[in-house]
Amino acid sequence: MSEKEMLKISVEEFDRLQDYMQSCDKESEAYRKMKRRYTALKVILTASGINLTEIDYIKE
Repeated sequence: MSEKEMLKISVEEFDRLQDYMQSCDKESEAYRKMKRRYTALKVILTASGINLTEIDYIKE
């Protein structure tokens, strides 16, 4: 798998994860687990040079 394909998958996962996060109670265990993945994806995408300004609507 190429780097471009990996970035595409990561961006799609980041977007999908935010949708799930918005539908959960912020105090739930599920939200806390999603938040860890959200943070990891945010670090990966930022380090890869992806501008998250438009696609990060959770902004935590």
